[in-house]
Amino acid sequence: MGQNIRLTAADGHELDAWRADPAGAARGGIVVVQEIFGVNVHIRDICERLAAEGYTAIAPAVFDRAETGVELGYDDDGIARGRELRGMIEWDDTVADIAAAVDVMKAEGKVGVVGFCWGGSLAWLAACRLGVDAAVGYYGGQIIDFTDEQPTCPVLLHFGETDGSIPLADVEAIKATHTGVPVHVYEGAGHGFNCDRRASFDAASATTAWDLTLSLFAEHVG
Repeated sequence: MGQNIRLTAADGHELDAWRADPAGAARGGIVVVQEIFGVNVHIRDICERLAAEGYTAIAPAVFDRAETGVELGYDDDGIARGRELRGMIEWDDTVADIAAAVDVMKAEGKVGVVGFCWGGSLAWLAACRLGVDAAVGYYGGQIIDFTDEQPTCPVLLHFGETDGSIPLADVEAIKATHTGVPVHVYEGAGHGFNCDRRASFDAASATTAWDLTLSLFAEHVG
């Protein structure tokens, strides 16, 4: 089982993080970046699944700059509150918090980042700005706003074909701008298709995306 730890960003901000360690020596470290629902049971479960694969995984509580201890549900109230909190935090500050988690994971070897929704866009920024070894973004709707930035590591992106919050035109623009980045669009899958606690969960798409994610990390992290 994982445990809560504390991180300190370069500007002195302190934040919580959930850490899960493998049973034996780590293959490397993976930073898991939350959706707009906080470091909730789904994000902690992702950490545990990565630990079961042999990685040390850490999920920084990037909402802590606005409010601590956030765990929201996937209902309308949770979505509204998550969007409100996200709007209180600057992108650069959130990247700094992810950088603090990356620095801790360097003790485990090479470092990868995987993020979901808001975290999917942040995983892209980590790939461009933080010198990580691999990054995976799931349904990152704001990646389109940062296509002028260039990843410095292998990146993999996952999107749902029927995601009402991310136009397929944006996905095509990302593909056209970054031809070397594999972009997978899952037929019939919507936003949040990887989360088995959401109505939009798509088991087949989630399994395929997870297998591809693990393959990328196996090749470039350990």
